[in-house]
Amino acid sequence: MRVDIVTKEYPPEIYGGAGVHVTELVKALRESIEVQVRAFGQGRDEADTTSYGVPAELSSANAAVQTLGVDLEIVGDVAGADVVHSHTWYANFAGHVASLLHGIPHVVTAHSLEPLRPWKAEQLGGGYAVSSYIEKTAYENAAAVIAVSDGMRRDILRSYPGLDPDKVRVIYNGIDVDAWHPRTDHALLERFGIDPNKPSVVFVGRITRQKGLPYFLRAAAHLPRDVQVILCAGAPDTPQIMAEVEGLVRDLQATRDGVVWIDEFLQRDELCAILTSATTFVCPSVYEPLGIVNLEAMACGAAVVGTATGGIPEVVVDGVTGRLVPIEQVQDGTGSPIDPDKFVADLVAVLTEVVSDPERAREYGAAGRERAATEFSWAAIADATAALYREVASHEA
Repeated sequence: MRVDIVTKEYPPEIYGGAGVHVTELVKALRESIEVQVRAFGQGRDEADTTSYGVPAELSSANAAVQTLGVDLEIVGDVAGADVVHSHTWYANFAGHVASLLHGIPHVVTAHSLEPLRPWKAEQLGGGYAVSSYIEKTAYENAAAVIAVSDGMRRDILRSYPGLDPDKVRVIYNGIDVDAWHPRTDHALLERFGIDPNKPSVVFVGRITRQKGLPYFLRAAAHLPRDVQVILCAGAPDTPQIMAEVEGLVRDLQATRDGVVWIDEFLQRDELCAILTSATTFVCPSVYEPLGIVNLEAMACGAAVVGTATGGIPEVVVDGVTGRLVPIEQVQDGTGSPIDPDKFVADLVAVLTEVVSDPERAREYGAAGRERAATEFSWAAIADATAALYREVASHEA
């Protein structure tokens, strides 16, 4: 069996959880089946991997149109595959058209949903309408849609009620606990201005509405004075949210010590060291299908405080591997809290509870690493994905 995986993100061009997912899934799948990777971006020297750039004729086009141009470059090369598997709306168009053209089943993995990210209109303008159309069309015509959590499955069926529920399968994201592991590096911490002897709350993520960083920054102002606030945050979606975050960080730095903002790209071993040193990791997302970043923190032995939304409660076991922060959300697709002040106050209370009990936090961290290792292995995820490929391919035949 040959499967062609289409993705915007692939090493060395990775900026989010979808790219991590594809990278690890491909590695595990190649143990048992032939996988051709068709990725956006610059040339790569990896075997069975082909890169595709924006056609020269579209160099000045809207970003969404450029994406469709790359997708069309990919479609012809999918000939000969038994299954085409696309990740994110960027790749969905290629998967859908290749399925029609070559008569093969199209599998989609849902890492996020355009109807639940309406703020993307700030970033893409009219391109958001294009991305929404592409995603809807691909999902409703796919042979199967993989949801990375039960919460994501519910969101998919709510967003696309015309989709056959039997086609939507849950296969979790995973984590490589050999690559992500506890690592002590005091010299590295000191280089970034982190005191390993003081408690800390660490945030890792892109600066985007769904990650909830502004809520955490407002909460951080009310944490105990000795708690360090470590932000590994970059890649803003828009100038507007970047300006908001910059203002909140400036205000925080003016009122307390130990506020560290690292906006450079960090290598995995550097992130492991920062996560290992954390008293707790925080995931204040208002939208999170699963959250690989939570698994990364757990694998490094960090307690996790996360919002009780999306797939986060399927990863973080409240009172065992960390704590969940309650949230009541508006139903307009943004995921915004109905009462932002209450959400911030609840975030303060839970974070304060965890950072004030370092022994309990260490127990959460140890339980989290064990859970990551036993429940979220890439080998098991690859087996489940390959079984789905065989199922849809047999139906097509």
